[in-house]
Amino acid sequence: MLRLHYNLEKLSMGLVVGIIVAASIGGIVEIAPLFTIDETVEIPDDMRPQTPLELAGREIYIREGCYACHSQMVRSLADELDRYGPYSLAAESAYDHPMLWGSKRTGPDLARLGEKYSDDWHSQHLIDPRSVVPASIMPAYPWLIRPLDTEILSDQLATLAKLGVPYDAEMIAAAVGDAIGQSQPDSDAGDAVRERYGADVAVRAFDGDPARLTEMDAVVAYLQSLGTLTNAPYELFAEGAQ
Repeated sequence: MLRLHYNLEKLSMGLVVGIIVAASIGGIVEIAPLFTIDETVEIPDDMRPQTPLELAGREIYIREGCYACHSQMVRSLADELDRYGPYSLAAESAYDHPMLWGSKRTGPDLARLGEKYSDDWHSQHLIDPRSVVPASIMPAYPWLIRPLDTEILSDQLATLAKLGVPYDAEMIAAAVGDAIGQSQPDSDAGDAVRERYGADVAVRAFDGDPARLTEMDAVVAYLQSLGTLTNAPYELFAEGAQ
């Protein structure tokens, strides 16, 4: 076998063909299961899509490269379960495009971050990380207090709807109003968000000021939604503990 490989290295075209064959086999092994994904991943009945504000926050999270240091995948290892909670289910990312799983952890995993800290803590942490975590090496994001651009929110929801995310025509048409309403807890628009996305959706001034809609509102709303879109992993974890 070694002699065959040695001789193959002498033939450039033969080596190229060998590489293509090996890569093709690996690609098929990885890609083939995706054709049955709809049959193997069962979406929980209580699973909800992200609100327009949470979706905007997710886009900013990706834009700022947060995924490079924080994973969103709790693995089924004892120490991870003790630190982060129930291990991640594939169904939790059924509506994610792209999904943000991974095991790179310069910072802690965020899959179960939702409602673990207050909105004020998150805002301060993003503006000046070391003011709340002195040993933090996370960069600061003070520019997140600028106004949120909502121009393409409806188009984003419409695109995701074509990919299978359950946004209906009413949700798509009301995307901008719902993004604003989710940050105004005492308004009719805030009530409309709850009607469309469920009573458990967080509706509050995430950056502390309901008179404005900022990127900070969006990012904090997104962070507070992580791990809260379905109770399935917590129920499964409770069953396993019995």
